[in-house]
Amino acid sequence: MRQTNLLVTTLREAPAEAETRSHQLLLRAGYIRQVAAGVYTYLPLGRRVLRRMEQIVRQEMESAGAQEVLMPSMQPAELWRESERYEVYGKELMKLRDRHDREFVLGPTHEEVVTALMRGEISSYRQLPVTVYQIQTKFRDERRPRSGLLRGREFLMKDAYSFDTDWAGLDLAYQVMYSAYERIFDRCGLKYRAVQANAGAIGGKGQNHEFIALSEIGEDTIAVCSLCGYAANLEQAEVQSGAAPHRQDFAGRPAPERFHTPAQKTIQQLEQESQLRPQDIIKTLIYTGGGGDTFAVLVRGDHEVNELKVQKHLGCGDITLADAMHVQETAGTGSGYVGPAGLSVPILVDAAVAAMTEAVTGAGEEDYHLRGVVPGRDFPLTQVGDFRNAVAGDSCPQCGEGELDFHQGIEVGHVFKLGTVYSEKLGADYLDLGGRTRPMVMGCYGIGISRLLAAVAEQNNDDQGLVWPQGLAPYAVHILLMSVKDTAQRELAEALYARLTALGIDALLDDRDERAGVKFKDAGLMGTPVALVVGKLAAEQKVEYMDRRKGNKEVMDMAEAVLRVSGMQSAPDTAFA
Repeated sequence: MRQTNLLVTTLREAPAEAETRSHQLLLRAGYIRQVAAGVYTYLPLGRRVLRRMEQIVRQEMESAGAQEVLMPSMQPAELWRESERYEVYGKELMKLRDRHDREFVLGPTHEEVVTALMRGEISSYRQLPVTVYQIQTKFRDERRPRSGLLRGREFLMKDAYSFDTDWAGLDLAYQVMYSAYERIFDRCGLKYRAVQANAGAIGGKGQNHEFIALSEIGEDTIAVCSLCGYAANLEQAEVQSGAAPHRQDFAGRPAPERFHTPAQKTIQQLEQESQLRPQDIIKTLIYTGGGGDTFAVLVRGDHEVNELKVQKHLGCGDITLADAMHVQETAGTGSGYVGPAGLSVPILVDAAVAAMTEAVTGAGEEDYHLRGVVPGRDFPLTQVGDFRNAVAGDSCPQCGEGELDFHQGIEVGHVFKLGTVYSEKLGADYLDLGGRTRPMVMGCYGIGISRLLAAVAEQNNDDQGLVWPQGLAPYAVHILLMSVKDTAQRELAEALYARLTALGIDALLDDRDERAGVKFKDAGLMGTPVALVVGKLAAEQKVEYMDRRKGNKEVMDMAEAVLRVSGMQSAPDTAFA
């Protein structure tokens, strides 16, 4: 491609709404343009990077035995009602009606459609196992789209689905796909971790893992052991708090002491005004469950409730903090002064609270707290468990020796063992060897390809602009012709361009009549990792070879430059589908 023909306009300054580094650079370098909040057009440079990612994904999916299909974005609402997700998915599900008043959704995912497909195509165990995948546009009505491609309302995704006769088959399919994901992200040059995760709206009855690109701007927090390979999303990270002390005899222990704490409703206020340590305080939080049941959760003052763990323990759906009126009705006082003593609702006690010898709690009346509250004496320990978020320094739940450390990251992939959740609800059955009807056992495997583009950009940039990994760069090499008016420079640049093109190497020739500074600035923004500068040494058939990733600059003759560029190419990663 000649740059005089390339549709690209670089920006000197990033738009004000672009907050993350990847969003700023993808806009400034001419890769994307915003159409609406969370909706983007991919310009030629952006589309070329996406196509390279898609090709890597296709190669690894085919290698894993998956077959490509293409399912519609517009899905009948009846399928979502069959799976019971139409209402559960919430306001993020984009809904519409056609001229005949039939309801449809714009799919954020395709479990319903692919399950309905397989119930019509598969009838016997002889047709299983099978895995299909697609690369398709998805839709999610985000409340606050932000961070460019990282949280959009329309996005490009690869989703795969495996169908097996039993869980042993699913286990194998899951491991095959897990390994394929590792190869994909390795080939994309991504720094990532695979972590235990929560299934969320996808659901399922088995394990699942998120693949997290490490980044300070990431919305996901992951806990990583300092010694072993344990890694988990903060929502799933288990906590080893140790056993509660053995308490049989509370004789001689003084009763709790009531003390005045005016306008001290928060842990921070108690710490500042009453000189209390957060780890010596018990927070009592009143919740309501999906069925309207009310209960309390107790955690230490320096810990936070993990609502997903509470939901799992109770076996219920969403839970919410009770509003002020409900707290008053339940505890006889307002939030900030609620204590566990005397509560008439079920109490879930975090293990770290159960291990306390005594603590400060709310007194159950405005402006007062209690000190000397003893767990097991002053409130029951009938429901003790892990109900809190892990914190830095907690013992590793896997090896027990290492400590947990925390990192921010961007979710770029997720693999699930769905089991029979969808096949049972949508009737995707097969006949087994004995002629009995069985539900297919499913797995689901997603990669956000447009999100992956932004994550790679977030990890690969410098003070000049983007610096793509070689296998993802829109062009393998950027030829910078310093002066189009200089005959020797122009002829050498054209010869280089022709030779590289003949070898099947994607080269971008900057043949614009612009100043050298403009060309270097644009090349730095666009991020092709290798540039060949054709300048004053052109008469000697020499060019300057610039390696952005290594920071190297070398002067060499044309033949050596061609050899160097052709030698660094990896045909499988740069071929277009």
